[in-house]
Amino acid sequence: MPDDVEPAGNLPSESNPVEANRHLSLLGATGVGVGAIVGGGILALAGTAIATTGPAAVVAFAINGGIALLTAISFAEMASKFPESGGTYTFSRKVMSVEAAFTVGWVVWFASIVAAVLYAIGFGSFASLMLREMQLALGFASGLDHRGGWETTFALSATFFLFVAMTLRTGGGASWPNVLKVLVFAVLILGGVWAVTQQPIQTSLGALQPFFQVEGRDPASMTWTVSLFGLVQAMGYTFIALQGFDLIAAVGGEVKRPQRNIPRAMILSLLIALAIYLPLLLVLLAAGASPTESTIDIARRTPETVVADAAKNYLGTAGYWLVIVAAVLSMFTALQANLFAASRIALAMAKDRTLPPSLSRIHARRGTPWMAVGATTLLIAVLVVIVPDVSAAGAASSLIFLITFAIAHWLAILVRNRSKESPPPFRGPAFPLIPIVGGLACLALAIFQGIAVPAAGLIAVTWLSIGGALFLLFFARQARLTDVSDIAYNPELLRLRGKSPLVLVPIANPNNARAMISLADAMVPSAAGRVLVQTIVRAPDSWDPTVDPAPVHTLHQVQAEVLQASATMKVRTETLTTVAPDPMREIARVSQLHRCEAVVLGLSEITSDSEGTPQEKLLGELATDVIVLRSPPGWEWSRIKRVLVPVGGKGGHDHLLARLLSSISRHAAIWQSEVGPVEFVRVVSNDLGEKEMLALNRDLKRMAAEHTRTMSRSNLVASDDPVDTIASQADENTLVILGAQRIGPRKKLFGRFVRQVAQQTQGPIIVLSRRG
Repeated sequence: MPDDVEPAGNLPSESNPVEANRHLSLLGATGVGVGAIVGGGILALAGTAIATTGPAAVVAFAINGGIALLTAISFAEMASKFPESGGTYTFSRKVMSVEAAFTVGWVVWFASIVAAVLYAIGFGSFASLMLREMQLALGFASGLDHRGGWETTFALSATFFLFVAMTLRTGGGASWPNVLKVLVFAVLILGGVWAVTQQPIQTSLGALQPFFQVEGRDPASMTWTVSLFGLVQAMGYTFIALQGFDLIAAVGGEVKRPQRNIPRAMILSLLIALAIYLPLLLVLLAAGASPTESTIDIARRTPETVVADAAKNYLGTAGYWLVIVAAVLSMFTALQANLFAASRIALAMAKDRTLPPSLSRIHARRGTPWMAVGATTLLIAVLVVIVPDVSAAGAASSLIFLITFAIAHWLAILVRNRSKESPPPFRGPAFPLIPIVGGLACLALAIFQGIAVPAAGLIAVTWLSIGGALFLLFFARQARLTDVSDIAYNPELLRLRGKSPLVLVPIANPNNARAMISLADAMVPSAAGRVLVQTIVRAPDSWDPTVDPAPVHTLHQVQAEVLQASATMKVRTETLTTVAPDPMREIARVSQLHRCEAVVLGLSEITSDSEGTPQEKLLGELATDVIVLRSPPGWEWSRIKRVLVPVGGKGGHDHLLARLLSSISRHAAIWQSEVGPVEFVRVVSNDLGEKEMLALNRDLKRMAAEHTRTMSRSNLVASDDPVDTIASQADENTLVILGAQRIGPRKKLFGRFVRQVAQQTQGPIIVLSRRG
């Protein structure tokens, strides 16, 4: 069967067409934040805030704005360090385990989808209301029943329109709707300021007195405790109105000059939102009263339409229409921003195999992640139709965002502390005060949200349970393989996760020192971990160096070669010398004592002896990953031209194999070797049927894609002599990687196949033995 070259299972971000094509400028990135933040929140939640705490709603929005700015600083710092798409999921993926990162990504994806659903429904509601009002204005007495199916029709139409737009052309800044929306709000604010100047100043001040109010209480009997509680309530209800700056980080892989533009876009989008929200609230309160009702009374009667009613009071019918136009534009841009960001979260997760890999497909001609956009759009459309309790779903979205914001602050502290050698390009001031204060504030608001709307917590837990089951059943294996490969390819992830693994390298033959130290450094570079070289003086307990100096001379030769190899290759090693009659037992003791993550063993030859050699006994005693290198005398890694991986079925060394292949790929430049595609070969019987051959070939291709960071080649060969087939493909410049045979929970052997291949080949061989 002919060879097939497969692309890597998870390539660096530069090779991703979406992230390689950074098309969002500072203005475009700011547009994503403005599109998500400005409009929808103030229109939906201003009435609730005013009804809860009166004119102090301005203070509630201002404090929430401060908390959001603190959170944006933490997001901006991490986004400058990791300028990739995915937002909080990507940050978690760098710092936490793959399981924890999936949990964060799964709930953030859901929260963004639910937010998009709310804005889609809001768009449908206001669009149908606008059409109805237009019909009435044109003399159609009945008008359109905007409470019927038209709301859903408009909501789905907008959602699928955006799907088509995002499939044809990548983008999410929504420039012209954003500009129109901001202009409409500017007119509303300026009209309110004009109205305030036309009325006595006592009237304006009176509308703001008393500043703190609580529904159902006599203002004269209020206490500061009650006032403060109402303020906190208003903050809890309305913080979600400022959510959206985080979406800029979610699409960070498409932002030009991300280290500079992402932090600026986040801060700018929040400042623009606050510059609209705070003045608008003030003019609504000061000038939005009718002859019979104050703005506060209107908010308590109909909180969902208080902005429209108040604008109508001070600008007439034109004010009412301006609010409707602003609402339609706001809901559309917020829907677009959340769909855009949610699809990029799905794309990032699919690339990491924490969602189906098919979602990472990129349109060949347009460069758009059409599968991720399509899956996200489909979920939004389904929820638009079937969600019975929109308010509870919205509260769940708010709760999830607040929890993930708190997590983001914590991650920002970890990233700063663990990135001493390569700190984030953007670093927030007053560290760690800002992430501590911001994280505690977000956590407190999340607790309030969970208490205020218990159904929100139930929805979040249900979605999380579904995700956990799907992860364990379908995604866990591939996701963990990808994670191992990523860590091997980018060792900085070890530091970011607070790990400093130790690799033990016992060396007895000075001829193997250079090759073994190179391999250990590839597995764990000194910048991320430690390489401990162990030299053993093999001598009986009664040994007298003055009588038998030979072991000392051998030790000096080994140490001199280790020192020379470490210096020339610039590998920082630690050395340990012990005297023991049984070297294998001493290796096991040192490995356990120092809690080594891996042990690299060197053998001059893998013999054809039967089971039970000292090396095989050691494999059973070591509770670590073991990499056994058989290399010719004086062999160096620069001679590698091909890597051959024979596959015999489902093995237990997948994680170690992925780690080794990614380490070799990363280290090839240092070894000055030009390694071609990694070749995965499986030898099957000549009498195997065509159907079985096709199935095995698909499995082999999938395995090749899962385990490699570079190009891979899969080759299914029909032969009745697998040893001869493999040996014929391996020359002295071919590295052959094989797996140890496991017999029972502790016993591991090289196995007959490994021994026979070793006997028929002269080149280097690595035998892998997975821990446990």
